[in-house]
Amino acid sequence: MKITDVKGFLVNSGWRKNFLFVKVETDAGITGWGEAYTQVDRERTVATQVEELARYTVGRSPFAIKHFGQMVYNDFAGRRSSMELASAQSAIETALWDIVGRALDQPVHNLLGGPCRETIRVYANGWYTYLDTAREYADEAQRMVALGFDAIKFDPFPNPWRTFIPRPHEDHAVAVVEAVRQAVGPDVDLLLEFQRRLAPMHAIRLAERMEEFRPYWLEEPGPVDNLDAIAEVRTATHIPVVTGEALYSKAGFSPLLEKRSADIINPDLCCVGGILELKEIAAMAEPYLVAVSPHNFNSTTLGLAATVQASAVMSNFIITEYFVPFEAIGKEICPDGLVVENGAIRLPKGPGLGIDIDEAALARHPYKAYEKRRLRQPGDEDR
Repeated sequence: MKITDVKGFLVNSGWRKNFLFVKVETDAGITGWGEAYTQVDRERTVATQVEELARYTVGRSPFAIKHFGQMVYNDFAGRRSSMELASAQSAIETALWDIVGRALDQPVHNLLGGPCRETIRVYANGWYTYLDTAREYADEAQRMVALGFDAIKFDPFPNPWRTFIPRPHEDHAVAVVEAVRQAVGPDVDLLLEFQRRLAPMHAIRLAERMEEFRPYWLEEPGPVDNLDAIAEVRTATHIPVVTGEALYSKAGFSPLLEKRSADIINPDLCCVGGILELKEIAAMAEPYLVAVSPHNFNSTTLGLAATVQASAVMSNFIITEYFVPFEAIGKEICPDGLVVENGAIRLPKGPGLGIDIDEAALARHPYKAYEKRRLRQPGDEDR
């Protein structure tokens, strides 16, 4: 079996970014799908990387998945990767697994060693994005719990996103966390998102103030290009520390594990190289007694399905991400998609990723450039 074509589909999600889905066709008539990680204003760059990689993917065997990753990094990129390239590689690699699973009539998790669990726990994200006051956070958090989620993630900070913040911003964040805890009760896990923004002096002080509200974790308290700073925060708090979503290969996770910078890592399958790379990163973390919670700022269709397949085979998996605002379009483009019940997803039994994409539905949501964002100017920093 040989690959005959690779096609990218930019699809407007209706919320904050466009998706990028990739379809890989073969001469055996078997088709596979994958998804690339995207960010607003960067989607078309990732799509271009898919187009360039497609020229070197056609003619290959879809079964040679490990070698495909080696070719991309060593030969295509000359060992100079990037978020855009890693995202494109991830989409194509995932589609190859989908093809192989369909060819062998097996779900991908059975080809990776078999499942360690029957359900995959998920947390709700994206629900708080346009909220402001602590009361608004509390009300919307209650709505998430009413939908069945027993774990919710949120960023409690006001804008602007800066490394050094004034005390009122700290006070606001603490008030939001307190209000959410009071609203949802003691049994819902609160996952606190710091977005790689803070200097250790802020992150440590906030961890001390927030500890009474029993957070499940602190996610990315500082920039991932300073692992020592993140390790400093981890050493100073009893709250588990998470990082890793902005790392794009095994090589990036090696120093993180060696420095003991995190209790939990959160690589994103759609930008870390694909299903096999994510599985191998999780295996790297095992002897360090580090848990894995795959990041998933992707659709509730392909990105989620691939993450579920990989998560099933990780002995150190704990929870993964589910973006509530993407759910509606996900149901339209993937009518047989994965369903969250009581905060978890059951492993699909179908071949490959276990879902199918309605290509006609993709065409109903073409790429749309979002309105130009107002990024800050020097004068804005005086306020």
